[in-house]
Amino acid sequence: MGIIRLLSNAMARVGTVRYYQLVLVIAAALAVVAFYSFGSDRHNFSSTTKRIKETHASHNANSNNGDLSPDTNADRTNTDSVNAAAKTRTPEEGPRYFHALMMFTKVDTSQQLQQKFQVAMRSMLKHARFEDGEVLTLHFVSDEPSREIGEKILGDFLQGATFRCEVSFHNVKALTEKLFPIVEAMQKHFSAGSGTYYSDAIFFLSVAMHRIMPAEIKRIVQLDLDLKYKTNIRELFEQFNHFPAGAVIGIAREMQPVYRHTFWAYRRENPDSRVGDPPPSGSPGFNSGVMLLDLEAMRRSEPYNQLLEPQSVGRLADKYRFQGHLGDQDFFTMIGMEHPSLFHVLDCAWNRQLCTWWKDHGYGDVFQLYYHCQGPVKIYHGNCNTPIPDD
Repeated sequence: MGIIRLLSNAMARVGTVRYYQLVLVIAAALAVVAFYSFGSDRHNFSSTTKRIKETHASHNANSNNGDLSPDTNADRTNTDSVNAAAKTRTPEEGPRYFHALMMFTKVDTSQQLQQKFQVAMRSMLKHARFEDGEVLTLHFVSDEPSREIGEKILGDFLQGATFRCEVSFHNVKALTEKLFPIVEAMQKHFSAGSGTYYSDAIFFLSVAMHRIMPAEIKRIVQLDLDLKYKTNIRELFEQFNHFPAGAVIGIAREMQPVYRHTFWAYRRENPDSRVGDPPPSGSPGFNSGVMLLDLEAMRRSEPYNQLLEPQSVGRLADKYRFQGHLGDQDFFTMIGMEHPSLFHVLDCAWNRQLCTWWKDHGYGDVFQLYYHCQGPVKIYHGNCNTPIPDD
């Protein structure tokens, strides 16, 4: 009888174990269903930010970048590169993210913008090389019709990517609402007028991106659509390592006498000033086609954040008799005249501007002093619809 009782108890324990195992299996299955059911929804900026923080906390990643999780990357991630990254980096380390942002509005109504976007993406992905455990995250500030076009084009290009790439679209209206209170005072100084392209607050995104992007994103590059890449974009991110102390933005000089013209009144009143003069000794201003934004440094920089205050903007605009129409580029140019230490000047090869409009509009005698760029081109910029050379 004692043996039978022991066998009975043993069978009961086995049954209990199997019961708990069954419960765990069911729970795991429900978790998977919940992940694919809820994870497939499109996320807005706020929900994406929440997921970033949760993911970042769980991984305890010690990289310089955070992940602004994608809305459309589920079927576009290269499986082989993901598996390779998992082998070389432990779960505790997590992947290292490289963030790049592009404005992607009104693309649905412009065949020309669609063509520029295809040139940019094709050339970027052709030359891009990232190591195992690294992720290129492409951010697009977009309206819904443009987003649909972007998703289709990117779906074709990213299928052949040899590295892990993620995509995230951000609603332009939602971001504009966040930006407007910060940049409202700037628009009257750096916009062409009400209802024009640059009058929208969104075209000052780079100026205040550090205030609206999640804290987990510490560095990001902002790129125009009319670019053609001739080298690995990862090398552009390495320019962050060359920022001098106090610098918060990496940007190339303007390669036309745009600001020689814009600052004409100040130059007339201050004939010894180098404002608007060509390099290397002059201050020709900046071009915002390629920008490196050290968001963490921007958040910490007291001098930079003071320059965002309306009274500071107004004071400098009055001092330099400044009235521009190029949005963030004008703002960076103006504050750069007064506070050059906030900027790391990129070599012209990283933003080889091709526009020659000012050569035929009154500045032919000095044009080449601004336009000259020595060395191999890394990124072509077809500004003012200038054709980009073929490969």
